[in-house]
Amino acid sequence: MPPKRLLSIIVPVYNEEEFLAASILRAMDAPLPDGLESEIVAVNDGSTDASAEILDELAAKYPGRIRVIHHPQNAGKGAAIRTALQEAAGEFGIIQDADLEYDPAEYPKVLGPLVAQ
Repeated sequence: MPPKRLLSIIVPVYNEEEFLAASILRAMDAPLPDGLESEIVAVNDGSTDASAEILDELAAKYPGRIRVIHHPQNAGKGAAIRTALQEAAGEFGIIQDADLEYDPAEYPKVLGPLVAQ
């Protein structure tokens, strides 16, 4: 059996407490093309709400599946994405906004052609 390939789901977070847990859990449960596993790399970009605590609780509940990096102050979405990319272990990467703007159910459509190569 061939080894699994890894998708890094990058989640930049800034004051997203309302939908954050739901967004992360949907990303974790998203269907993936055969042979692909996922990790979550979330960057708390200096949130002043409960986002940091929510991320830490999820990471503790799903060790090895969710990694969290905390920026001490807000540096912007681009900085959060760059930090996550440095920490990502996946062969593939996809950005998942923490406010449910993107639907994780769409991952197979995006990833299918890449994995097929």
